[in-house]
Amino acid sequence: MLEGAEVRLAVDIGGTFTDIVLDVGLDRKTRKVLTTPQRPEQAVLDGMRLILADARAHISDIDVFIHGTTLATNAIIERRGAKTALIATEGFRDVLDIGTESRYDQYDLSIDKPRPLAPRSLRFTVPERVDAHGAVRLPLDEASVRALAPKLRELGVESVAIAFLHSYANPEHERRAAAILAEEMPGVSVTVSSAVCPEIREYERTSTAVANAYVQPLIDGYLARMADALQVEQFRGAIYLVTSGGGVTSIETARRFPVRLVESGPAGGAIFAAQIAARLGESKVLSFDMGGTTAKICLIEKYQPETSRVFEVDRAARFLKGSGLPVRIPVIEMVEIGAGGGSIAHVDAMKRVTVGPESASSEPGPACYGRGGQRPAVTDADVALGMIDPDAFAAGTIKLDPELSKQALLRDVGEPLGLSAETAAYAVHEVVCENMASAARVHAVERGEIVGQHTLIAFGGAAPLHAARVAEKIGVSRVIVPSNAGVGSAVGFLAAPIAYELVRSRHVRLDDFDTEAVSDLLQDMVTEARALVEPGAAGAPVRERRAAFMRYVGQGHEISVELPNRRLTAADLAGLRRKFEADYAAMFERSIPGAAIEVLSWSVLATTEARNPPTVAAVARKPAGKAAGSRKFFDGRAREVIEIPLYRREDMAPGATIAGPAVIAEDETSTFVSTSFDAHIDGAGSIVMERKAA
Repeated sequence: MLEGAEVRLAVDIGGTFTDIVLDVGLDRKTRKVLTTPQRPEQAVLDGMRLILADARAHISDIDVFIHGTTLATNAIIERRGAKTALIATEGFRDVLDIGTESRYDQYDLSIDKPRPLAPRSLRFTVPERVDAHGAVRLPLDEASVRALAPKLRELGVESVAIAFLHSYANPEHERRAAAILAEEMPGVSVTVSSAVCPEIREYERTSTAVANAYVQPLIDGYLARMADALQVEQFRGAIYLVTSGGGVTSIETARRFPVRLVESGPAGGAIFAAQIAARLGESKVLSFDMGGTTAKICLIEKYQPETSRVFEVDRAARFLKGSGLPVRIPVIEMVEIGAGGGSIAHVDAMKRVTVGPESASSEPGPACYGRGGQRPAVTDADVALGMIDPDAFAAGTIKLDPELSKQALLRDVGEPLGLSAETAAYAVHEVVCENMASAARVHAVERGEIVGQHTLIAFGGAAPLHAARVAEKIGVSRVIVPSNAGVGSAVGFLAAPIAYELVRSRHVRLDDFDTEAVSDLLQDMVTEARALVEPGAAGAPVRERRAAFMRYVGQGHEISVELPNRRLTAADLAGLRRKFEADYAAMFERSIPGAAIEVLSWSVLATTEARNPPTVAAVARKPAGKAAGSRKFFDGRAREVIEIPLYRREDMAPGATIAGPAVIAEDETSTFVSTSFDAHIDGAGSIVMERKAA
């Protein structure tokens, strides 16, 4: 039993590894275990037992358990969700196919679009109609809803999404239809669009509702099993789930709105990078999170990740907006590609080396794991190049076999192209680094940023091995690999505030603005958001942020304008116009004087206060001293094997400085310092790589 110190546990389930971080007061312990895809909670429980044994603690000692996962995302991408039906307003069966009628590639006549999660054979309609102001034009035909129940049962439907026209303005028809289905089909999950996404734009709202319904049985079942297993283990603390927007919420809310967990793991990584940026005083940062299955790129300005209201899952075209399934939720803005340590390499029909998005995951894993994997993965390339110590991988818990890596690389990449195993490994490493560099360039350009002006913060089990080469490709001169980089997302969970954001649509023009009605709407939203946050805040202050999504009348998209945290008055309208025009001009370099302005949606965020860590002082640099060993490294550019020093990170004191090329190894990951960089340990224990003078 641990006395006095607060015990906090964070768990991040990835496609390949499950990362676990335990904080006991100021003492931190970490573990990585292989994910168990069929029963994800098993890896969580196994890892918890290991890390608690390290701390000589029991599960009953844990005060707070914070959890994030990519299970929802993976279920959508891999189409492993529930058999889901959609019930829409009569005449609107094909909303998911029609979409917005836009094409993500205007000149490609054979573009691929992601398959809807509810196929046309499982889409149904019922007579009802509500107009854009919420007035009922046609009452709900309840008999038609009841008549659907036998058909849904016969088809084996496990989950139902209900998305009626203009339900954001009046949700009563959706709620009544859901109540009827609950009577007729007990045990079947039902999602109503007016609860999960009460916003204008029918396609995005319907897509979000269907996505929630699609993953709800999976996530609800997983979280229920997890809660039961923790109770059996005598867990007495509080459980929170990390949402895509970077806050944490209760397990009950997560089970109701699992679509909010779609990007929960990557969100933790962005929080982690923002904390590191604040500690080191880095105001312009590009976070680079590369795990076993995916790589995530996120811009962080002034210690805050960029946020968005829409995220696309399962993009048919990797870098093109509009090619995925839209999910309208608060989310940290980032680009995610299938480039991780487990991403599989092969040679395509045009004799090009291609990497990902298919992943070896944890079962069977890369060839070097010796668990039955036959195809070469990025980790195999890194092992064959000599960048990873095969005996110390994952703190020695997984022994790697370099010969299996070389055999797989030679068979699938080397022989088709007439290359040696080592050259094939170099080709795979170069391609995956270029993929990530391309993603970083596109992400920065879309936001009007110059990527080379940012500092790269690299974390995740695989990013430190590739960060130097990615930095070379995108022109970044400074790379930071923080402490606990290998489990960065899980560490980020521990810094996430308890938060929940609500967005609701109600169309209002500034020249016909009902301040009382809008103030009542905002107060209702504040009450609902606080009810979801205050129980977990445990007495900590909860602050609000109110915003209006505004545009000039007739435009297609809105910008967010902050509102005062009080009831609005007529005197506020002139200030609201000034704020909108100033924000609009900052974004588009001009405003439109005298043009009519409208508000489409309103937002309320309730959150506990997020605290940035104190900054660290600079340290005097000094030679690192003798290396712990050496590695035989294949230098692809020189086409020869060279001997490079191997340092252990825990042996390097603040200020210790080395010149690349070198490897700095630790239990969770390894950092490769390329020839272009020198590296030193700063006052926070981070590895800082700086480009050598020309």
